[in-house]
Amino acid sequence: MKQVFAFSKINFLLLGIGIAIVIAGLVLMSGDGSTHEAFNPDIFSAMRIKVAPAVSLFGYLFIVVAILFPSRRKDNEAQASADNELSAE
Repeated sequence: MKQVFAFSKINFLLLGIGIAIVIAGLVLMSGDGSTHEAFNPDIFSAMRIKVAPAVSLFGYLFIVVAILFPSRRKDNEAQASADNELSAE
């Protein structure tokens, strides 16, 4: 018996791309922090407080789109089952 997944290959590919974008955004946010002895003004750079969160948000939205992306396989299966029902009558 052939195992049928809820997502198609394209859904998994899009999910992987979305996860990679989120990871890239988190990497952009990382870096050296301030210590008790020295203040690091780089923690307030535009890359860390504007660009990186926007990249991560885009990645999360991309993941939602990847989950909701319609699978052609389901459409083909629905059409095939409808054709079988019509031919059985």
